[in-house]
Amino acid sequence: MTAIEAIGVVVPAHDEEELLGACLAALARAAQEARPLVRDVRIWVVLDACSDRSEEIARAAGVEIVRVDACNVGRARAAGVEALTAAFADVPPARLWIGNTDADSTVPPHWLTDQLRLADAGADVVIGTVRPDFRDLSAEQCAAWWATHTPGVANGHVHGANLGVRASALLTAGGYAPLAEHEDVDLVERMRQTGAVCVAADTAWVQTSGRTFGRTDGGYARYLREDLVPLARQVPASAAAVSDGTAPEAAASGGSESAPRREVRDRDGAARA
Repeated sequence: MTAIEAIGVVVPAHDEEELLGACLAALARAAQEARPLVRDVRIWVVLDACSDRSEEIARAAGVEIVRVDACNVGRARAAGVEALTAAFADVPPARLWIGNTDADSTVPPHWLTDQLRLADAGADVVIGTVRPDFRDLSAEQCAAWWATHTPGVANGHVHGANLGVRASALLTAGGYAPLAEHEDVDLVERMRQTGAVCVAADTAWVQTSGRTFGRTDGGYARYLREDLVPLARQVPASAAAVSDGTAPEAAASGGSESAPRREVRDRDGAARA
């Protein structure tokens, strides 16, 4: 498998001044760990119709900035990929890795090195897991999340907050579509159809916001708000936990030692977790 020479990370942001700083600080640590392994690592923040301090925060972090006025995450991600691939025009697409996350999320320090490890083993797409910031959830929601998730198990659900792709696979599939939501699921499905090797892994899970209302009508916030507890009630073993609000202790940040698996189960926003 072709070795990765360079890494670019794309972060779309729409008025994310409260969480963007932590996101970029976490990415800086991940980039620092990955730099000894590749020629270059760079981060792009795509400011999509921002009217808050997001640009100021991005500038202070020293990252690359792209501006769009779309209020559309698919267009924002596509603009970031366009800027990234232009900047790395001298790197063959098969040797260029694109990390994707969200402005309301924080990656672990080994996020990029773990994706590189899987890419070196043959992956074109790494589908990582996410966990909500449990401080944002009620006791009932926390119990429901633990009742419906097994730490260390890669469930294969697609999240733009934790997705890595080989540039050649993304370009062959046609890149991100201009979708207001589920652009990540759409892209992965098209990459699968064009022969990309997709690997699901829980070895570098990403913490994402547990906020009640997100930047789109669907997506993870709606799942946490409307679907999580009802889904947990369908799991017999979880009934007591959901009713009394108890939950197992959270695992240490950043993933487990579980082995990745070469299968992907894409579901729409109503069932993504």
